[in-house]
Amino acid sequence: MDQRVIFHIDFDYFYAQCEEIRSPELKTKPVAVCVYSDRGGESGAIATANYMARKFGVKSGMPIRFAKKRLEERPDSIFLPTDFDYYSDISEKAMKIIEGFADTFEYVGRDEAYLDVSKKTEGDFKRASHLAQQIKNTIREKVKLTCSIGISPNKLVSKIASDFKKPDGLTIVTPEKVEVFLEPLKIRDIPGIGKKTEERFNEMDLEKIDELKKLDIFSLNQQFGRKTGAFIYNSARGIDEEPVTPRPPRIQYSKISTLKKDSKDFDFLAVSLEELCKEIHEIILKKNLMFKSVGVQFVQTDLSSKTKSKMLRNPTSSLEELEKTSKHLLQEALIDQTLDVRRLGVKVSELSEVKGQSSIDSYF
Repeated sequence: MDQRVIFHIDFDYFYAQCEEIRSPELKTKPVAVCVYSDRGGESGAIATANYMARKFGVKSGMPIRFAKKRLEERPDSIFLPTDFDYYSDISEKAMKIIEGFADTFEYVGRDEAYLDVSKKTEGDFKRASHLAQQIKNTIREKVKLTCSIGISPNKLVSKIASDFKKPDGLTIVTPEKVEVFLEPLKIRDIPGIGKKTEERFNEMDLEKIDELKKLDIFSLNQQFGRKTGAFIYNSARGIDEEPVTPRPPRIQYSKISTLKKDSKDFDFLAVSLEELCKEIHEIILKKNLMFKSVGVQFVQTDLSSKTKSKMLRNPTSSLEELEKTSKHLLQEALIDQTLDVRRLGVKVSELSEVKGQSSIDSYF
């Protein structure tokens, strides 16, 4: 079966949508999810915003203080700190559902994945459309999440298509329509074309993909080098042979809990930290994993959060190492701490499987 059918699935305004799932009353308000910096106050940037906030020009990466200015006329605007553990949980549930629909599933990040469904659909784009609708309905019903899906013969065009009718979109680009679909789009719509490359094209007075197609491969190689030149040349024509590669989520495991009382006392916090480390360690042992990175996070009484992490020299599954490192990170995070801590969390990441004989410290 020669005809490839590839889906790119992208959860809409993911972090903000997760917050709307948790608190449905947010749906009628402009919502911005923020990554607060350690400096406190309004220092930090917008991680994502819902579509109501976007209408006022609020977007990812924008400093929080600028976003607040944009939303001055909406006193009901909500600014929330990120809760990555919760978002990962929602993502995991949705990804498990999606994976069940695929011949081959490729996890990209918390909010996106590729599916090869060529066998399942027998290369038929009409069947693919029904399958995509089924995925959308199932995710909405079971996780209360909307997503946008792009369908085409390859990963590149499907990724562009998933962004075409957001939110809750479904865009199908059949093989014979690929070039017609791409030509009116902006060059920057091609994934992988960054700001500097776009500026170079602007200097050449090229803005749209159909204008880009006027450049031959030799001119592109000369301007950008052979590898990038070939990528741009092929992308403008919707050519992409890269396969969907099975890549399960490299999940981080984390536990966060609300403390019995707000405090910044190390000894009090260390007791909760030990409990969280034990819970994570149980998961690690069950899944036969080692970790190389340890992090602590706490949410302060003003709802801003603070994180510290450390990369270990070698992967380990030792509870002793986990407790020692997380306590050290907590001590560092509490230096000059003025606000009390309300919620405390521990996470492990950079995970790898314990291969062959488990190390003795796995059993501590």
